[in-house]
Formats: sequence, C-alpha cells, structure tokens
Amino acid sequence: MMGGARKGIPTRWDLVAPDAEALLSAAAEVKGESLWRDARRRLMATRSARLSLWFLMGVFLVALLAPLLPIPSPMAMDLQDEPQPPVAPWVEFAEHGWDAGDYWELNFVDRGLRSVRAAVFGDWQTGNWMGTDGKGRDLLARVVWGSRISFQVAIVATLCSLLIGVTYGAASGLLGGKIDNLMMRVVDVLYALPFIFLVIFLITLVNEYRSDLAAMGIDYMTIFYVVIGAIYWLTMARVVRGQVLSLKNQEFIEAARTLGASTRRILFAHVVPNVLSIVIVYLTLTIPAVMLFEAFLSFLGLGVEPPKVSWGLLAVDGTEAINPVHTFWWLVVWPAAAMGSTLLALNILGDGLRDALDPKLRGTGGTA
Repeated sequence: MMGGARKGIPTRWDLVAPDAEALLSAAAEVKGESLWRDARRRLMATRSARLSLWFLMGVFLVALLAPLLPIPSPMAMDLQDEPQPPVAPWVEFAEHGWDAGDYWELNFVDRGLRSVRAAVFGDWQTGNWMGTDGKGRDLLARVVWGSRISFQVAIVATLCSLLIGVTYGAASGLLGGKIDNLMMRVVDVLYALPFIFLVIFLITLVNEYRSDLAAMGIDYMTIFYVVIGAIYWLTMARVVRGQVLSLKNQEFIEAARTLGASTRRILFAHVVPNVLSIVIVYLTLTIPAVMLFEAFLSFLGLGVEPPKVSWGLLAVDGTEAINPVHTFWWLVVWPAAAMGSTLLALNILGDGLRDALDPKLRGTGGTA
C-alpha cells in the first residue's frame, strides 16, 4: 500500500510489526475535536455572543444572590407624595435602615443568604441610585428581585415546553405514517385555539381552586409556570418533527444502520447533534418570548401577585407613572433597560449558538 511521505511516515507499508506500529503511532497524533468542544471554541470566538453570554451570566448571578446584596428590601415602603428621582452614588452612596423583616416569605436558601447579609452588612444599604416609586420602595432592589421571578418563569416554562415539544415532535417524526399525521392534526387544532383566552381561563380556574391546590402542596406560581410552558411547545414539536423527518432517511443515517449501529446510537450520535442546534436556538428565543408573555399577564393582573415583584409588574408601575402633568422617567427607563438588554443578549446568544452548534459549520472560525 502506497502512502505519502509526510512527518517521517514511510512511503511503503508492508504492514509488518514495525510499520504497523509506526502507522498506529502516526494515527494517534491526529486527535479529532468533539462537537461540543468545537462549538465552545466557535462560540467564544464570536465577540458579540461571548459578551452576551458574560452579560447574561452576570445578570443571572446578581438575581441569584439578591438576598445577599446590600440593597434595600423590595417591600420596604416610605410613603410620600410622589416618586423620588435617582440619587447618584457619589452623592448618597449608602444609608442605614435595612430591616430583615421587610420581605415576603422566603425559602430556606434565601433565608440563609439574608442571614449572611445581615451578619456582613448589618443595617447598611445602598442609596436610592435608581430612585423610588410612589410608595417609597427602592427601584434598584425591585429591579434586582424582579429579575429573579422573571428568570424563574422563563426557565421553568421553557423547560416545560422543551420536554413536551421535543418528546412529541421526535415521536411523531420517527413513527411517521398515519400516527405522524394524527399527531400533527392535534397540533393544528391546538394552534387554532386563542392562547391568551386559554391562559386567562386556566389561570382563573386555578384561582378558584387555589386553596385545594395549596393543601396538596402546589402553589399558584408553580401552576403559573406550567400553564405558560404548556402553550409554548407546539412550535418546538413542529421544528423537531421536521428535523427528524429530514434526517432519518439521510445517507449517513442509512450508513450507520448498515454498519449495525443501534437505534439509540443513531439517535444520540447522529440525529441529536444535528437537531440540537435548532432546539437550543429555539430555546434562546423562547425564553425572551416567555418573559414578555409573563410581563403581559402581569400587566393584566393575571401573573405575579404583590408583594412579590417581576419585571412585568414594574412595567405596570411604569405605565402608571406616565401622565400629562409629570412623567417619572426612572420608573420607565430602568425596568425597560433591564428587560430590553436581557432580551437583546438572549437573541444575540441564540444566533451565536446556532452557528456554533451547526454541524455543517464545524471547523470554521468565529466572527468578531
């Protein structure tokens, strides 16, 4: 067998012991790159996606550690005639007056973080850097704590839609035939339903049986997450089903079957990597859509209930701050900036993930 003379490899192979050892040694030097490592390299090589990822990680970390931060309580009120404008940090950096009791019921982890915050900072808290609302509540604290609820709704609802949509779509595409046709007709019927009225009906129904659900250990917010997630799986099912139909008869799938690969190996080694980019990109687009939908429901009074706060409730406060006599701009600008920048970062990250996880683009570099 003839081969090219490269890197000291002989041009003729007799496949005797020395030549075989040299061939295996040369082959061992050539290391392939996994899909995940290649995707990570290309994602981090894209400046916009990299900055968006770091920004989202920072926002998520701030939201997660909100009870630990030396900011005022989002519930602490100081009744006044009108909202107070922002005060620059160099004018009023901090003040005293934080009270550990000015919170809604917190879970075990948040109570622990609050105790650490009390031990480290005492009653010290930041000034009104973003101003206050009409009830004297600090807007910075409400934006930070509101991000927790918005992220929780978005992540839980999106994972719920992922679980239902991917399972339903993959099953439909793999089974094919009459079963596939029947399952897709069910999706078409569900698409025809007016989602907003369906959600309003379901949430109203949940409110009627809230006490019964609470007795079973199911709170209102859990049902709220599930209801939102249960209406966002239809598009995911269609996307996954279409990808599976286009892939299951491809040449590399047929070659894997011919070589004796099991159905499980074909699914996870060949189908999933090719579908994964579409699924993850759709998830990054679903999260901002769910966040906006939560804001809309909170605007209608069907979402997060006071004293808890979300970005949707802050949007409601912002609309009330706009009137012909005076506009309290900080009640509109800061919550809008927090939500808008997060949604923009999610969309940019989704575009970067699409390029990084696309197997057809493997081996290419990122863009700045």
